[in-house]
Amino acid sequence: MKKMASSSSSSLSSGLTFKLHPLVIVNISDHYTRVKSQSLPPHSSCSSDASPPPPPLTPPPRVFGCVIGVQRGRTVEIFNSFELLYDSSTHSLDRAFLEKKQELYKKVFPNFYVLGWYSTGSDAQESDMIIHKALMDINESPVYVLLNPSINPAQKDLPITIYESELHVIDGIPQNIFVRSSYTIETVEAERISVDHVAHLKPSDGGSAATQLAAHLTGIHSAIKMLNSRIRVLHQYLLAMQKGDIPLENSLLRQVSSLLRRLPAIESEKFQDDFLMEYNDTLLITYLAMFTNCSSTMNELVDKFNTAYDKVTRRGGRTAFI
Repeated sequence: MKKMASSSSSSLSSGLTFKLHPLVIVNISDHYTRVKSQSLPPHSSCSSDASPPPPPLTPPPRVFGCVIGVQRGRTVEIFNSFELLYDSSTHSLDRAFLEKKQELYKKVFPNFYVLGWYSTGSDAQESDMIIHKALMDINESPVYVLLNPSINPAQKDLPITIYESELHVIDGIPQNIFVRSSYTIETVEAERISVDHVAHLKPSDGGSAATQLAAHLTGIHSAIKMLNSRIRVLHQYLLAMQKGDIPLENSLLRQVSSLLRRLPAIESEKFQDDFLMEYNDTLLITYLAMFTNCSSTMNELVDKFNTAYDKVTRRGGRTAFI
């Protein structure tokens, strides 16, 4: 991919103030990590000395998505993001998927709007302007959030760059170019707790997960692997039955047919509404648990202050702190 030769590193003259929430950075990083893990070649279990050399490493594909939030006057606050389906051969987005995701987010967050899009890479590419222009029918001045996945241990700044587009006349031809814009990180208490929890998520010495969240995710991963293996066995059995390698069993075919008829039930609009309602209830319970823990910690702190000031009161006549 070619870099944008006409991109500018100067600050924007639009006067917009950008506030970026950590959830967006976590979402983009998670999206890139999943795509990178899926693109890695499988490890061979053979330990033969005559094993062929490993294939050359190829750079992982770039990831794309939309950023959503609110704009109040000249302040643009980016709260969340979601993934997009992108065709690299035609440099086009799946508009039906984008509209479906936008509709679902509107039901949960009616005040959030599509502010722009995100991608990964060290710098803006020439093909990025095609995607940028394609989103102008949703937002006339979209924002481009770029995450650089190359980690530099000596770098203290976040590898995030926010671009806006400006119309410049180059060689007598008007062209849109990307111009960098400054931003600040805006967090709320729930995000600070979540980011701190994710930062301390690491395996222990015994190899098991160190937190309840990691243990829960490990259990889900194992269950999905088991379900996948059983579906693969069933699929191979049906293929062998279709080829005539094994005799037909009508009772088994009826059970498989009954199982397949259940699949359209999870694609209905009612299921999506019920799923979003359950998802929101789960998030609400999680936030309430966080608030309860914070209140308990605050009560303990108040009790300690009252105890300390009560001792001072008996000596110097001061009143209690609270």
